[in-house]
Amino acid sequence: MSVHLLAIDPQNDFCDLPAEGAAAPTLPVPGAHADMQRLAALLRMQGGRIGKITVTLDSHQRYDIAHPPFWQRGDGSDVPPFTPITAAEVRAGAFAPRDAQALPRVLAYLDALETQGRYTLMVWPVHCEIGSWGHGVHADVLAACGAWQARQLRAVHHVFKGMNPWTEHYSAVQAEVPNPADPATALNTRLLEDLGRAGLLLIAGEASSHCVRATTEHIVQHLPRIAPGWNASRLVLLTDCMSPVAGFETQHTAFLDAMRAQGAQLANSSQISL
Repeated sequence: MSVHLLAIDPQNDFCDLPAEGAAAPTLPVPGAHADMQRLAALLRMQGGRIGKITVTLDSHQRYDIAHPPFWQRGDGSDVPPFTPITAAEVRAGAFAPRDAQALPRVLAYLDALETQGRYTLMVWPVHCEIGSWGHGVHADVLAACGAWQARQLRAVHHVFKGMNPWTEHYSAVQAEVPNPADPATALNTRLLEDLGRAGLLLIAGEASSHCVRATTEHIVQHLPRIAPGWNASRLVLLTDCMSPVAGFETQHTAFLDAMRAQGAQLANSSQISL
C-alpha cells in the first residue's frame, strides 16, 4: 500500500524551541518542538515504507493582512498580535488599514471571510517571513527528510502557501478567500490529485487548531470529487505530532472529533505500523 506523509508547516516559527542565540520563534505552539522530534523519529524508523513526502510551508511577507504592520487602531496606535478584527469593528472605526486606500478591499475581504463562518481575522505576530530563520523547517524534521531523500532517491515535494498579503491561507489546499487574480490562492487540484493517489495519507504538523485543521478539512471536503472512491478512512492523523495554538485547545478537540466522525483514523506515531 502506498503511503504519503503530509507534514503541514513544520517550521521554526511554530516550534517552542529551546532558546539558542539570537533566533527565536515568533509564534511558538506549546508542544510543537516535541511533536516534530516525534515526527522525525517516525521518518527515521519507518521512512522506508513511506513512498512520498509533501511538506507545506507557511510563507508570508511582513506586510500581510494578518500581521500588525497592516493595521492601526482608530486613534492611530499599533494593533498588537493576537487581536481579532471584524468587519463591524472596522466600519465602526475601531480598526483601520494603515493604507487608507485599502479600506474598501479590506471590508470586502472581511465580509467574505465572515460569511463563510470558518474564521475571524486574527492579527498574528509576524511569522514565517519568507527568507527568515523562522520560515525554515524544524532541524530534526529537515534532517530526517534529507536522510529519506538520500535513501529513497527521490525529492520531498514542497508546497508554499500564504504569499498573497490580501488573504489568510491556513489551508494548503485553498486560501480562506481565494483571489481570482492570483491562481496560487485557488483550489490546489494538483496537490489534491497527488494526495488522492495514496493508499494511506499520514498527516502531521502545526498547528492542529489552524493550518492542520484547515488543510485536513479541505482534503476531506474536496478530495472525493478529485479522486472518486477516496474517503476519509484512508487518512491518519498523527495526534502526537501536532498541537494547538495556546488558547485554541477547544478547536483542536473539535477538529479531531469531527475527523473521527467522518472516518479518519487517529494514531500515535510510536504505535503505528506501516
